[in-house]
Amino acid sequence: MKNKFLMCGSIGWCMEIFWTGIHCLEQRDFTLMGHSSIWMFPIYGMAAVIGPVSRHLKDFPALWRGSIYTVGIYFMEFTTGSLLSKLQICPWDYSQAALNYKGLIRLDYAPLWFLAGLFFEKILSDNS
Repeated sequence: MKNKFLMCGSIGWCMEIFWTGIHCLEQRDFTLMGHSSIWMFPIYGMAAVIGPVSRHLKDFPALWRGSIYTVGIYFMEFTTGSLLSKLQICPWDYSQAALNYKGLIRLDYAPLWFLAGLFFEKILSDNS
């Protein structure tokens, strides 16, 4: 599980840096400078739990599995965000986004978390 935690943390970091780099285009910043926080590594690393969960969900359709992963990701994002906010070290603040909840989660990110959950399921099943 330790190696899967490290793998998920690394992949999550890379995905976040890519995502934030692409968002530079909105400001016409073609440096595409992506960024993340060290705090994000263990948060993304927790995606390793998708592996054991996916074995229990293997007979469910992808729509159900992805939806379950999305709810789990939102739960962890809200939980870790709440803890980090109490410590005043939360690296994200979605309070300016239209579909945010308490500035900690963005409901418009549901399709991204759905795909991310299925992506982590795939890489974790390939590396069993």
